[in-house]
Amino acid sequence: MSIIAADYEKTEMGTIQIAPEVIEIIAGMATTEVPGVAGMSGGFAGGIAELLGRKNITKGVKVEVGQREASIDVSVVIEYGTRIPEVASAVQSSVKHAIESMTGLQVVQVNVHIHDVIFKGAEKPETEEASPQRVK
Repeated sequence: MSIIAADYEKTEMGTIQIAPEVIEIIAGMATTEVPGVAGMSGGFAGGIAELLGRKNITKGVKVEVGQREASIDVSVVIEYGTRIPEVASAVQSSVKHAIESMTGLQVVQVNVHIHDVIFKGAEKPETEEASPQRVK
C-alpha cells in the first residue's frame, strides 16, 4: 500500500514526485546505521529473519506515503546484549530525521518490529586439532 499522490508538489517548473522505493531505501539505510541493529528482517509474513546487506536494504521496510505525510514500518534483527527499547527508539529517531530532512515529508509514525536477536561472535572457532584433515 505504498501510495504517492499524483501531485506531490507543484512548482513553477512542474511537479516533484518521490517514489515509495526511495522512502524505503532512506528508511532502511537510517535503520542499519543505528548501533545495536544487526540487520533487517526478511519481512512481516514469513517470520524468518535473515541478515541482509545493502543490496536488499528495503527488505523489512514498509511505507505508506501521502501528499505530505509518511508512515514507516521497519522489521529488524537486534544484537544480543543491547537494550531493545533504546535501540528501537534510536531507530525511530534516525528514520524520522532522515526521511524528513531528505524529502520534506512529515513522518507521522515509525513502527519498529523486532523479529530476532543475534549473538555477536556466535560463530564457532575453527580448530585444526578438533577436526583432523582426512585428505592431504
